[in-house]
Amino acid sequence: MPTYISNSSHYTEVLSRVLNVKHSLWIGTADIKDLYIEIGNEKKPFLALVAQLIRKGVEVRLIHAKEPGQNFREDFDKYPTLYDRLERVLCPRVHFKILVFDCKEVYVGSANLTGAGIGMKAETTRNFEAGILTDDPTIVEQAMNQFDEVWMGKHCKKCKRRDFCADPIV
Repeated sequence: MPTYISNSSHYTEVLSRVLNVKHSLWIGTADIKDLYIEIGNEKKPFLALVAQLIRKGVEVRLIHAKEPGQNFREDFDKYPTLYDRLERVLCPRVHFKILVFDCKEVYVGSANLTGAGIGMKAETTRNFEAGILTDDPTIVEQAMNQFDEVWMGKHCKKCKRRDFCADPIV
């Protein structure tokens, strides 16, 4: 049954799912910034959690539309596991926001992977976001198919933005 997700629920309902991923995490976002998450009593960069998942054998795929800012890059550089084992694709046409948890549950919504979008910002500095979180097999499959089409470069050869693509897939 789909769950409607509003502002603060993005952090509590969606990002909390990342903590429990066992096999795979697919992340699609237009924008990505230095997002923080609570792990136990500590606030850590989201990338620390991603690196931890990868070290445990979780497959993590990330599609994003543009290169992240300096703070994100500095956090990224703290986790060498990410250099070799984070699967990443840059596509300037990506605008979807999709997180797929273990191929069983999916978030589809408006929130980018940023503090103001899905992260630990206060209610007074958070974006107004909406989305759904569901384990409905039909919706999960459709979201995964859309993600996978971009991941595999299905649209690359006919893309009218290819001249702006820093990392053509095909």
